[in-house]
Parts: sequence; C-alpha cells; structure tokens
Amino acid sequence: MRTLALVMAGGQGTRLHPLTRDRAKPAVPFGGKYRIIDFVLSNLVNSGIYSIYVLVQWRSQSLIEHLKDGWQFGGMLPDHFVIPVPAQMRMGETWYQGTADAIFQNLNLIDDTKPDLVAVFGADHIYRMDIQQMIEFHLDRKAAVTVATLPVPVEEGNQFGILDVDSGLRVAGFDEKPPAPRAMPGAPGQCLASMGNYLFNPDVLREALIEDSIKDGSHHDFGRDLLPGLITRVPVYAYNFMTNTIRGDSEVNLSYWRDVGTIDAYYEANMDLRDARPHLNLYNPYWPLRTAYYDQPPAKFVFDEGGRRGTAAHSVVSEGCIVSGGSVRNSVLGRSVFIHSYSAVEHSVIMDYVEIGRHARIRRAIIDKNVYVPEGEEIGYDLERDRQRFFVTESGLVVIPKGPKRERSVL
Repeated sequence: MRTLALVMAGGQGTRLHPLTRDRAKPAVPFGGKYRIIDFVLSNLVNSGIYSIYVLVQWRSQSLIEHLKDGWQFGGMLPDHFVIPVPAQMRMGETWYQGTADAIFQNLNLIDDTKPDLVAVFGADHIYRMDIQQMIEFHLDRKAAVTVATLPVPVEEGNQFGILDVDSGLRVAGFDEKPPAPRAMPGAPGQCLASMGNYLFNPDVLREALIEDSIKDGSHHDFGRDLLPGLITRVPVYAYNFMTNTIRGDSEVNLSYWRDVGTIDAYYEANMDLRDARPHLNLYNPYWPLRTAYYDQPPAKFVFDEGGRRGTAAHSVVSEGCIVSGGSVRNSVLGRSVFIHSYSAVEHSVIMDYVEIGRHARIRRAIIDKNVYVPEGEEIGYDLERDRQRFFVTESGLVVIPKGPKRERSVL
C-alpha cells in the first residue's frame, strides 16, 4: 500500500511570537539541533512513508532551506521525496483559506501520485508515532477517515477538536474548540481530542474537498467543516494514540505529545529533554530523529581553575558549543553557542550561534539565534527591566528574538 503524506506547515504561529517573527512555526529550532518539523518528518520516514509533500506558506524561506539541507533523498527512487510546495493559487486567486483549502488547492498532487491512502499531518507538534500502527487500525476498521486522538483534561478541551465515539471508536460527533467540552463516558475530567493528524481514502478526500470548496459559509477547515460533514456519510474512526508504541522506548516515553503553540509550552517541552530518563528520548537508535547535517566540531568545555571552570550539568549541549570558563545548568544549548568565562546560564533555551559575554547571568530565558549578550549583562533577574527591552511572558520567561548574523569570537 502506497501512502502519500501531505504535511501542513504554513501556519503563522502567532502565539509563539517573537520566535516566529522571521520564520514559520515548524522551522523554529527545538532541542538544541532540531526544528519542530523534524518530528513529523522523522515519524513518517521511520514509519516507511517516503512520499511527502510539505505545504508551506507563511515566511517559509527558513523552512524551505532546512528541508533542502536535511531532507533530500536523491533521485534514485522517484517515489522517495520530501518536497516543499509553496502556495501557488492553482484553484483560485487567494492564498490558503484554511487547512482543507490548502489540500484542495493541491489536489493535483494526489491526482498525479495516485496513492492508496493519503496522510494529512500537522508540522507543529513534538511527538513520536509509528504511523503504520494507525494505518493498520484504519484498514482493520475499513475506515474511510481515521483521526489520531488522545485524551486531554476537560479544561484544555477548548483548544482542540473534540470527538464523541462509540465503543468501537467510530466517531459520532466532532466539535472544533467547543467552549464547554464534553467529558468521555467513564472518564470524568477527560475529553477525546484530535491531534490534527488524519488518514483518508483518496476518493473520499477528493470528493469532500471539492464539495467544501463551493459551500457557502465554509471556513474550509478540516475540524470545523470537513470532518463534521463526513461523519454521517462515511465511516470515520478515532485512533487512540495512547496505544501507539515505539521499539526501544520505556513506559516513561509512551504517548508523549506536546502542542508547543505557546512560549511556555515550547519552553517546558525543551526542559523535558534534560532528565536522566527524559519523557522524550532522543537517544533511541530504533527511532532516530533526523535533521539537517551540519559539519561542526564536538562541543568542548575549557578552563579548570578556581572560579573559572567550563561546566554543564543537567543540560543538553549541541555540537560546536564552547563553554569557556562559564557554567550551564538545567538548559538546552543549540549549535555553536559560545559561553565566555565567569558567566552563568540557568533554566534557559539558547539557540544557535548565541554568544554570551563574560560575567553575564541568564536565568529562565529563551534566546533566539545569533544574539550577542554583552559582558556583565543580566537577563531574568529584574523582570521589570527586561519588559522594557524584551518580550516577557506572564510566567516570567524572557524571550529575546533572533539577531543579525555576526562573526563569532575565537577562544
């Protein structure tokens, strides 16, 4: 069975501002060396799905460059590809008006590929999933549409599409971001949420998209329009993500899924990586997390003298980093970060090519790429002062947006 994957990567990600000021949300760095989109692409490739179109739109240059650098299979096998597809107005005179409209405007990709199954997946979540297990569920149920789902607390249900299902997991109702979500029978306090990942039989998807495109008042959205309209016409099933297993993972890693749609959620997901037994295990050789390859040297820690010792504890440190007589604790460092002597970084996410000067102190901060932190600077210690200069969340996270490219210091 040949599965064609259409990855939705065109959203603005406004709640992640200022990290999305210059890039699409799926292109935001994560976990030191990766990008958010690497998770869905790794899930697809590790699941044996190699025909992948990535639909881009909003400030997509950074994302397109990342796909070019890290996700090209070469031309030996024509059905093995990861290809970015910019909005082209093939079916009208507007940009994408919704998730369903994005697929409708690219129906030619489905028609040309002639797949047995179409996987429509989002590009902005942090998780690992064996998609073949979802496909097996879809085939066993003889479904026309399958929606990946997981339980969430009722108080968070207004952020998701909420499903009602029968005892066989056939969907009987779908309500997009309801103000008062319904709890699942037998599970008080929990409701069943859509993960925004779908499997479609191609003919069902094609007919539904064409019908939706001419429907007055439609938002042209999968959750608001397409899925509720299909429930009474074709068999739509809910796949329980909680049953999905990955070889090599332990129980602590099962069913890890994070919507990193806000600064605080993004920060917490990065912090999940630091533990000795992390909830998201990046070190499982059976399910590698793939990304662009960068030819950079190993990280190093230099100087070992009183008051000037390069150290990192309970942290993730990427290649090319130099911790030169400074200290790093409970943090995630991207590629080629330079920490100068006598400086201290704690509980922070520091992205690629950041340079932190001597005697600087950083606490509970997210610092985007190419930023230079001057000698003696303090960030995260006086939030009122930080608010005058940077973006500060209600929880007290200080976010410094991307800086201009600059020459880095030498040791």
